[in-house]
Amino acid sequence: MKILLAGGAGYIGSVLAPKLLDRGYEVDVVDLLWFGNQLPPAVRVIEKDILDLTEGELVGYDQVVFLAGLSNDPMADYSPSRNFVFNAASPAFLAYLAKRAGVKRYVYASSCSVYGYTENELYNEQSPANSSYPYGISKLQGEFGAMQTRDDNFSVIALRKGTVCGYSPRMRLDLVVNTMFRTAVTDGVINVANPAIWRPILAIQDAASAYIRAIEASPSISGIFNVASGNFTIGEVADHVHDSVKDLLSLDTRLNINHVTDVRNYKVTSEHAQNVLGFNPTQTIRDIVRELVDNYAKFKDVENPAYYNIQTFKRVDGTPKKISSDDAADSKSRRRTAQSHSAKA
Repeated sequence: MKILLAGGAGYIGSVLAPKLLDRGYEVDVVDLLWFGNQLPPAVRVIEKDILDLTEGELVGYDQVVFLAGLSNDPMADYSPSRNFVFNAASPAFLAYLAKRAGVKRYVYASSCSVYGYTENELYNEQSPANSSYPYGISKLQGEFGAMQTRDDNFSVIALRKGTVCGYSPRMRLDLVVNTMFRTAVTDGVINVANPAIWRPILAIQDAASAYIRAIEASPSISGIFNVASGNFTIGEVADHVHDSVKDLLSLDTRLNINHVTDVRNYKVTSEHAQNVLGFNPTQTIRDIVRELVDNYAKFKDVENPAYYNIQTFKRVDGTPKKISSDDAADSKSRRRTAQSHSAKA
């Protein structure tokens, strides 16, 4: 099988690509290489914008996996317009192009961020997606556009992932467990914005497993699937990181607990992915921390801007962000919404 990973030189792709090679697949990557290239030599890398791809360039691939786009709220808030192009238009365009080129399956990297703010409910794929901020909206739009292309000859699978954490050769230190680990090791403190907020956490090893399960699923399978290693409050995540760092590194850290309002709060069930795709997560937060400990020497220069997506995006974008009056009004509206949700909770 020949697979194209769009955005495959990023955080997840740098873990997934070697695993696909080990399974005997031919793997190509198309990527703008904003974060460099840490892929194995056996992966052919095409440095190109996805929106510049042509139908002819996709002929011959069996599957296309979309891992590209802007990956978090800070990037989306910094440039909402590019967020909607990269996260909404780009995946829909690539699905359309792949189908015309004779590709048999398209796998889209969606996000549990589409659920927005929920009131202590366990959400499945039929639950309402009520995100009210640019990143979550754009991921839902990209998902919707891609899903419209599916038919009996073209399978589309969207993976709504929890917050991915763990070590990757293309490292990130702006993800909740990774961030807590960094500050625990360098500053002796773990900062908690709001201990009551729920998040589904997805270990990067489980994330790679989810993509492999999607790629190797029966050709007749299409659909949307939640994938997470488990649901945790942010306070619970901090406790796990604190205890793991103490056990594994003999470091005593203190917890800095705040109660900042948040516009995201959700927990999800991965039962559908388990039943249909055979996705069975195996990693715990302790496993994530152990992986970070084992590889710490490879990313110990924690101030490296390449480890923080928003810093790299600002450098690549090259345009200072100017906040308009409309942006300011939208920011105030989001704060009011968060405060309202917090009061209800």
